[in-house]
Amino acid sequence: MALTRTQKEIRQRAPLWLLALLGVNLVLMSVSARDESGHKRMIQVWAQAVVSPVQSLFSGATGTGTGFFQHLGSLNRAATENQDLKRRLAETETELRESQMARDENERLRGLLDLKEKSGYQTVTARVIARDPSEWFDSVMINRGSSSGIEKDMPVVTHEGIVGRIIGVSPVTAQVLLITDERAAAGAAVGQLGASQAMGSVRGYGRNGLLDMRYVSGLEAVKQGDLVVTTGQDSIYPAGLSVGQVVEFKQGSATSPHEIKVKPSARLNSLGEVAVLLYRPPPRTPPSAAAPPNAGKQ
Repeated sequence: MALTRTQKEIRQRAPLWLLALLGVNLVLMSVSARDESGHKRMIQVWAQAVVSPVQSLFSGATGTGTGFFQHLGSLNRAATENQDLKRRLAETETELRESQMARDENERLRGLLDLKEKSGYQTVTARVIARDPSEWFDSVMINRGSSSGIEKDMPVVTHEGIVGRIIGVSPVTAQVLLITDERAAAGAAVGQLGASQAMGSVRGYGRNGLLDMRYVSGLEAVKQGDLVVTTGQDSIYPAGLSVGQVVEFKQGSATSPHEIKVKPSARLNSLGEVAVLLYRPPPRTPPSAAAPPNAGKQ
């Protein structure tokens, strides 16, 4: 009975053993087998075929992550370079402004020097250090005073034209009333001094930075664009200094004067350096006393 049962078990298990042997044989064949080129074992080919999708996915994710961080690095470098360029541009603009300011100052000082040589008057060069912000009082403060020989009512000019007159003096500063103030005035003539009879006076107009020229006869020839100069009859400004240019004109008549508006030659809104003329008008000779009625009679 035992022998019969053993043989029966062997017959039942024989197919399983056969399948196991075939499987081992297949594995051995796969290990030793090569592809058509003869360079790779087939098991390596199968393994690579199975692993390849996973490897591709990992490589793609790694490449994407690397590219992302490289992009972030590029943006950071670009931002740094942009800030550096902005800083350099700001420094260049500052240098240009400072260079322009220095050039403008040199031109103004050279103009004041030329004015001194041409006018023949002694001058004191001063810098504007403050401006009265009041709407009703148009004046500036300069950094020269009585210790430099400046006195009240001395004229203040630039190489472009008259600025105003001194109205207050301390040892080291002085206050200048600008010609555009309504309380300021100067004797003036339209055209070339000595050749024109269109004479009157200019006074601060109180708006638009213009001057109002009054008392010019309506019979005198005046036109827009004419130059206006000082006459020296106001006991403040010497004759022949530039006042400005006619910008508005309304014709007068034999009985009414012209209506004239003058734009000052000096750039009063951007004063930097000015010159104070150490000028005193010559004393006026009083008229001779009238002769007594019986003078010359015996």
